[in-house]
Amino acid sequence: MKPARILLLGACLGLLAQQPPAPAPARPDPAQVKRRLDEVQARLATVDAQVEDLKKRRKGVLVELQATLLDADRMRAQAEAARLKRDQAQGEVAAITARKQEILAEIATLRGELRKQVRWMQAKGPLGDLSFLSGLSSFEEFVVDGRYQAYLRNQERRRLDQIQTLQSDLARREQDLQAAMQRLTADEQLSTQAQASLQQHEERLQQFLDGLKQDESRQKEIQAELAEEALQLERMLTQLLGRPRGDAYEASSAFAALHGELPQPTPGTLVQGFGEHLHPLFKTKTMQSGLLITADQGAPVQAVADGKVVYADLYQSFGPMVILDHGGGYFSLYTHLEALSVAKGQILKQGEPVGSVGATLDGPRLGFEIRHLTQPQDPNKWLKVHYR
Repeated sequence: MKPARILLLGACLGLLAQQPPAPAPARPDPAQVKRRLDEVQARLATVDAQVEDLKKRRKGVLVELQATLLDADRMRAQAEAARLKRDQAQGEVAAITARKQEILAEIATLRGELRKQVRWMQAKGPLGDLSFLSGLSSFEEFVVDGRYQAYLRNQERRRLDQIQTLQSDLARREQDLQAAMQRLTADEQLSTQAQASLQQHEERLQQFLDGLKQDESRQKEIQAELAEEALQLERMLTQLLGRPRGDAYEASSAFAALHGELPQPTPGTLVQGFGEHLHPLFKTKTMQSGLLITADQGAPVQAVADGKVVYADLYQSFGPMVILDHGGGYFSLYTHLEALSVAKGQILKQGEPVGSVGATLDGPRLGFEIRHLTQPQDPNKWLKVHYR
């Protein structure tokens, strides 16, 4: 039987012969990917709620248009969700690979230390502890050196145990990596399929819009439906004004005094100002009762003044909408939101979020209105910095 030291030497030489693989790939920020995935899932829930709301409304061209737009919007969200899940899988693969590299670096360090000990022990020759006895000047030196060699052998065994533990961990990581690679392959396939489906829905939407441009009667129907929605909104505001005094918002200062001093609800540029306009797609005349602002989708939208949330829900073609009561018969309206950050009855301070900028047929937009006793005001005249 071989001495224990010879066995240890053999094990050391076997472990030292192994080589590490290539460096690990860069990985996406998992926290950022998860946060964006949560946002997309919330967006999908909002779209589904809008679809259910459409089913309750009277059929018309505007409802048909919104249904087609929401189908495309859902597919955009699903395509992004699939891409984000693919990114999550890529991150998982990268994290496992990075941990493998860390383990291999630890093993490499231990191998370097073992190489030194292996060379030293080989230099001692087959007599081991007795081969150097003649070179020692005293028995005390022999005892000290013997203890040092025993310590080195213990260190050698400890390092071997560490390497074996790390190699077992490495094998488990390799199994995890194979499973993560399979998930990544499946997620990449889903992402590709979602992108193809999105392209089909966007083509369908474009065909619908092209048909509307050429159909004057359907354009007039849209104009009539938009006018009806505006009347219904006025009726809603009239009902809010008629609430019992105890339900009304009691402002600490008069909203009218803030004329020309309000902050912008979100950074952006003016797409459509207050007043009558000709729709660029349908060539129909519409009354813009506020401002239409282009901004980054998902950008936060803030309350322009202290107020009470009297409406926070879907509202026909306005999409998710928030109405704030500022007291004295003044209201601010925020439409085409992507997500709501408030609930009915909540009291807000100026600058607190009401929601985020959502998507419309023409891109990310925020609708912003100020009304007094249901009558629209030009919001730009109320702002300290005008939209241009």
